[in-house]
Amino acid sequence: MRNFLFDLKEGLFISFRAIRANKMRSVLTTLGIIIGIWAVTVMSTAINGLRNSFLQSISSIGTDVLYVEKFEWFGSEDWHVYRNRRDITWDQYEKLKERLKSASAVAPELNTFGRTLKRGDKTAITSIVSGSTADFIKTSGSFPATGRFFTEFESNSSRNVCVIGQDIVDKLFPNEDPLFKTIKANGVPLKVVGIMEKQGSAFLGSFSLDGQMIMPFNVFKKAFGQRRNSFTINIKVADINRMTEAKEEVREIMRTIRKVPPGKPDDFAINQQEAFTKAYDSIIGVVAIAGLVITALSLFVGAIGIMNIMFVSVKERTKEIGIRKAIGAKTYSILIQFLAEAAIICLIGGIIGISIAFVVSLIINQFLPTEMSVQIILVSLLISAMVGIISGFLPAYRASKMNPVEALRYE
Repeated sequence: MRNFLFDLKEGLFISFRAIRANKMRSVLTTLGIIIGIWAVTVMSTAINGLRNSFLQSISSIGTDVLYVEKFEWFGSEDWHVYRNRRDITWDQYEKLKERLKSASAVAPELNTFGRTLKRGDKTAITSIVSGSTADFIKTSGSFPATGRFFTEFESNSSRNVCVIGQDIVDKLFPNEDPLFKTIKANGVPLKVVGIMEKQGSAFLGSFSLDGQMIMPFNVFKKAFGQRRNSFTINIKVADINRMTEAKEEVREIMRTIRKVPPGKPDDFAINQQEAFTKAYDSIIGVVAIAGLVITALSLFVGAIGIMNIMFVSVKERTKEIGIRKAIGAKTYSILIQFLAEAAIICLIGGIIGISIAFVVSLIINQFLPTEMSVQIILVSLLISAMVGIISGFLPAYRASKMNPVEALRYE
């Protein structure tokens, strides 16, 4: 073991000396590695950043919430198949809530988008307006930062109250407390009883969660009409570890309520956050495969360059190899020396590639989220070292098998 460590130390010393002696050649040799490591690092940081941002943006959907709807979020059927399904109704919501055992809260929800709210001469455009019951707050995963959510009594008696997001507060109440002030939605006056906590944007910034407005279900129908007959039933599952069982229970009850014949497919959808992550992962998977193919080609070209330059290096230092063998250097010592040299050249290329990728990721971060983790850096360095070892093995093996007598005669 001691001899191996000594040989490794000596091999590294000789390798560094050889690289210093041929600086320009070493740098040019690493260009393929630099480009390859730069590509894989930038791709990884972008995918990592986008995924984390995406998961954060859909966190409002809730991992323990099921959504019974007419349409599937990512359905395989034609749109007209979903369009022709029967609407989800209030009666079905009540029956489901009554029979469901695995839920801690069940809330109906009607939505409309881009509605104008007024207060005096000020206006604000909502991102989404929701009509629901008092249980909505339990299924939404967000809570009022100030004030409160409307009560069950207010919901059942159809009181003209609402809860609004911070974007609406900024537009309609720039310099005053909005609590218990009145705003108008489609001509219907509503008293503000709560301001939701700030949530930011969803779906990579395309949708502001702070532009929401929530009101009692019947007040929503009074303000925006009853033509939106099909709505969503939000179900918060009591035990997140039993999501599959809860989903099956919901399916069985809904099939019974909607009188779906045995053997016929469901005429409703049960959506959950997992659908978004699966769709996202499938898209990103294709992008990642394409990126890896490009990266692999670049690293392959770089590895060929490393192998060629190492063959040249072995030939130039034939006499040196002969002298080392003549004074007792072992075969594995020569092998380690040249493998170390190839690995070090690749590691230098990897460090340069990671440094360039870091600068590029900072620029990309101004437009899209990126995240360069320690794990990505370590993987990139490991790939660099592996490329060096693999591409340098044949030249190193040839050097280690040289006949010392013939090597000493080489001119």
